[in-house]
Amino acid sequence: MVNRSKQAEDARLRQEGLEGLIAHLVGAGYMRSEPQILQPADVFLDLAGEDIRARIFLTTGPEGEELCLRPEYTIPVCRAYLASADAGQKAAFSYLGPIFRQRSAAPCEFAQAGIESFGRTDIADADAEILALSLQAAHAAGAGDLPVRIGDAGLFNSLLSALQLAPVWVRRIRRGHMRGETIADMIAPGAGTGVDHSGVLAALEGVDKKGARALVEDLLSIAGISSVGGRSAGEIADRFLEQASMKSAAGLRDDARAVLEQFLAIKGEPVAALTELRKLASAAKLDLTDALALFEARLKGISARGIDMGKLTFAASFGRNLDYYTGFVFEAGQAGHPIVGGGRYDGLLRRLGAATDIPAVGAAIWCDRLFGGDQA
Repeated sequence: MVNRSKQAEDARLRQEGLEGLIAHLVGAGYMRSEPQILQPADVFLDLAGEDIRARIFLTTGPEGEELCLRPEYTIPVCRAYLASADAGQKAAFSYLGPIFRQRSAAPCEFAQAGIESFGRTDIADADAEILALSLQAAHAAGAGDLPVRIGDAGLFNSLLSALQLAPVWVRRIRRGHMRGETIADMIAPGAGTGVDHSGVLAALEGVDKKGARALVEDLLSIAGISSVGGRSAGEIADRFLEQASMKSAAGLRDDARAVLEQFLAIKGEPVAALTELRKLASAAKLDLTDALALFEARLKGISARGIDMGKLTFAASFGRNLDYYTGFVFEAGQAGHPIVGGGRYDGLLRRLGAATDIPAVGAAIWCDRLFGGDQA
């Protein structure tokens, strides 16, 4: 009886917390959005990142179309926005509901809340607002003060562009940064596979790309493999071709590697980190002026919203393991199990069908972690 009474009280407090959380977000001007639970699977398989791809619940619709249970909210809210009369205009949405991911040690259905902002051209201020509002909402629901780690995928992309690396290295290093790898891991032959594919890679060297892709797809078909970890046979073939290209291409330049290692080592209080970043750009004669100006403007916006900059940590090596982030990224809470996480994804809406890029930034709140439950 005591346990049942405690469970009922815990459920009541949790429900009150959830209601207070979404009320806080709606009250801040973020209209509630509730996308359908069943979503087309292809957009998540293409855009959501390897971690989510491997954990999606797939099913088939009445016309044979591949569907999935909603594994996150950002893409569904983006799709709903693009289908609305507000598409291309400024709009702000909040959400609260279940998402579904395969997890071995925790429930596969769990609640997520969050906010998404579209169409704002005051990039730095929008970034600062999303960070501040998501932290305020978590705090209002009982999270207390959370350690916050911030990064900047846009700054890293500007660095890669300024270094004038071959496209194959840009793709590999960007992917490795997103996963939190070291430079040594990023540039190692067959990096990220854990398997020796040297025989296949040798066979693909120098082969016409179209023919090589067809060869890999035929081999997978013969083996009865249509997808692995959410990747289609075509995507797997393209990864093989990328590795073959890296194998035959010139290695990463020593000067570029040195700059990347120095950049990724920068960590600490954000204003001090900005000084280090500017020193590195100057010493390496790299034009990062616009990216660093945006970084500084964002910090000013964050400070103006009452967030103690001394409680934020910038890490140049920090990236979130989702394929669509293009700028500011952040997580709040325990490393590896954040309560709040988000960032900027200006290119995602065009990849979902918009005619042009639309500025977009958002944040998600893991409600189970917020209320002391799941940590997976």
